[in-house]
Amino acid sequence: MAVQTVKVMIGGQEHSLTYDGDSRKWTASLVAPDKSSYNEDGHYYDVTVKATDDAGNIGEASASTEGEIGEALRLVVKEHNKPTITITAPGADALITNNTPVIKAQIRDDDSGIDITSLSLKIDSGATVGNTSPGMSVQEAENGYDITYTPQKALGDGAHTITVNVSDNDGNAADTVTRSITVDTTPPTLDVTSPQDNFVTNKTDLTVSGTTSDVTSGPVTITINLNQVDQGAVTVESSGAWSKAVTLQEGENTIVVTATDRAGKTTAITRTVTLNTTAPKITKVEIAPNPVDAGATYTISVTVV
Repeated sequence: MAVQTVKVMIGGQEHSLTYDGDSRKWTASLVAPDKSSYNEDGHYYDVTVKATDDAGNIGEASASTEGEIGEALRLVVKEHNKPTITITAPGADALITNNTPVIKAQIRDDDSGIDITSLSLKIDSGATVGNTSPGMSVQEAENGYDITYTPQKALGDGAHTITVNVSDNDGNAADTVTRSITVDTTPPTLDVTSPQDNFVTNKTDLTVSGTTSDVTSGPVTITINLNQVDQGAVTVESSGAWSKAVTLQEGENTIVVTATDRAGKTTAITRTVTLNTTAPKITKVEIAPNPVDAGATYTISVTVV
């Protein structure tokens, strides 16, 4: 009997093979499926071959056929698209007052899927954090995972770099994603050099001055409130020195100076200044005895209110 046709079925599509007299084989050049076989049963596409002779007899083999033929009919298709990583928190170049900031990322792959065991997260040059590490939470999402990590050791004040990478189930590594942040748990320094607390003056014009600094998240903004009224913009020099002229009200005045860094940390100092423009009034003077003998002692008494 002579073989009349040989056909293969892959992924629900049938293809006819052509007989090659030189090799005495039935062959065809086919285009592989456009999706990875990883998510198929056994991680391969089942190829079925049917050969029909001129009497109508059909010989068939598939991936389930025992032996080498069955193994040869297991078509493994690998994708070459990289997974994607998106860090959703903290924000880029964020200034953070929490020294154990929550790190969140979305990792996606819409073909072979994410190999979550390949997850790698690092802060600076620290130890690699994986999917089962303490502080790591992994939640399944469409086409991937959402991860949340809380550092198990407090970060020091200053700049830090978060690095995340992962691969898909076909071995394609994502482009490494980094995120720069700055941790600032320390409020700015503030010194009010003038006036001193409980200062008393008879001049309505007063200059409030001092210095400020913040190593991690400068420059610092200075605000001055006089009797709960904002006194407007205050210029802070590169040296940290600042000053502001204010106008006092008669009586007790409360001055609150607040230094705020870019992370929102604040330091405040309060000064109480009294303006007294009323001169003392002499209401009575007594000299006794008066007249007094030359060289003798006398007493003078003055009443002041």
